[in-house]
Amino acid sequence: MATWWHCLPWCNDSRRSVRATRIARARRASGVRAERAALWYLRCRGLRLVARNYRTRSGEIDLVMRDGATLVFVEVRLRNRVEFGDGAASVGAAKQRRLIRTAEQFIASHALQRMHCRFDVVSVRKPHYRLHLKWIRNAFTA
Repeated sequence: MATWWHCLPWCNDSRRSVRATRIARARRASGVRAERAALWYLRCRGLRLVARNYRTRSGEIDLVMRDGATLVFVEVRLRNRVEFGDGAASVGAAKQRRLIRTAEQFIASHALQRMHCRFDVVSVRKPHYRLHLKWIRNAFTA
């Protein structure tokens, strides 16, 4: 007579998916906290919020803000560990191209062609329980 172990693989898979879901939720929550902290940080420095989490097919811009007459597109990057560089180092050429395309679509859809624009990066690092923010103005150009 054969022994059936039909429950074992499904039980292991379901545990993994529950764990993966918990990890994804925790990452999303920490990303939301980092964006809120960056928004608060930039508002304290005189910038005004225009839009949050602007999404298109090309990509997403975390924060769109105004600094006087300049439209600022802000990418917020969170890193828990800095062995491989801070958050700003993770904005590579491909991410820059996606941000530029998304910014162009934002400008076209809101009829803001005559405004000066810049791309900033707020690098958020969480070594222990406190967030450390580093604002890089004009991190890259279009």
